Amino acid sequence: MNGLLLGCAIGLASALSAQEAARPRAREIGLIVGSLEPGPLDAITDVEGVRVGQTTLVQGDNIRTGVTVVLPHAGNLFREKVPGAVYVGNAFGKLAGSTQVEELGEIESPIALTSTLNVPRVADALIDYLLALPGNEKVLSVNPLVAETNDGLLNDIRGRHVGREEVLRAIAQAHAGAVEEGAVGAGTGTVAFGFKGGIGTASRKTLGYTVGVLVQTNFGGSLTMNGAPVGRELRERGPNSGNGSCVMVVATDAPVDARNLRRMAARTMFGLARTGSSGANGSGDYGIAFTTARGASGEPVKLLSNDAMSPLFLAVIEATEEAIYNSLLRAVTTTGNGHTVEALPIERTVAILRRHGALR
Repeated sequence: MNGLLLGCAIGLASALSAQEAARPRAREIGLIVGSLEPGPLDAITDVEGVRVGQTTLVQGDNIRTGVTVVLPHAGNLFREKVPGAVYVGNAFGKLAGSTQVEELGEIESPIALTSTLNVPRVADALIDYLLALPGNEKVLSVNPLVAETNDGLLNDIRGRHVGREEVLRAIAQAHAGAVEEGAVGAGTGTVAFGFKGGIGTASRKTLGYTVGVLVQTNFGGSLTMNGAPVGRELRERGPNSGNGSCVMVVATDAPVDARNLRRMAARTMFGLARTGSSGANGSGDYGIAFTTARGASGEPVKLLSNDAMSPLFLAVIEATEEAIYNSLLRAVTTTGNGHTVEALPIERTVAILRRHGALR
């Protein structure tokens, strides 16, 4: 890209970021989901060590896409694998690397979210990243974990614009702290409930542990917020039941094994259902979960029992539901690829929520 185009792209992306900064998160409008308390940031990065990096591509009239990476820790993930699991709600999707995670119960790469046709390119970039890490010079097999949703309405999806440079930039910029939400990273071109979707996050604390969730929303249904029929009242023509996908990444510091991580990943579907998802044929809905809990000096950690899991399940459900709301509330109206998708109208939404007693 030449300097002029790069400058225009950066300027447009900065303008969109400024718009998102002016839009509220769920708790800022009094939309309090569930009974558990959030972490300090109400984000997946409340789980100590977890980092999130994003590259947003907003170029010309038809490129609206990107990549979001979640790093369970800042070290060499291939050498210091984390317990992990995948749960498939509906398998209409391209979740590269999932079978090895299911078989071994471990995640050994950053978790990347992107656009559907970019999955192979992003996986290839993750392989480059992992092979280049000090200590991996003799590694002959790595398992990149890449999930996707289809942003083809707003984005030139066939152009496959996310490549090695964008992935490595997202990893290099991954950080703890506040997570940018809305039409950013892998959520730049996504649509949810007929409104602009995107990246959202939330967290919960329970039993002395933290559970954080990050979502990429791009699916249909009739939006329900804390039980209020927001979508039905905003769209008199009826619900948007189109295809799409939702990827939900769960992080925790609780000492649980891969089997119970899979059970936690499964609870993302409860949170997704609470928001009014239609579970359409073409909606690839996936939960990915991992834990950062590791024993001192490599010693095994004492795992939580099955009987202790229920509060963690509730934490996943509440954080998933709120993360989806945040993805919508923070996203801005986006035009691309010959289409415009409106952002969720804040004032009208708040009025509906207030009328139905859904705010606190």
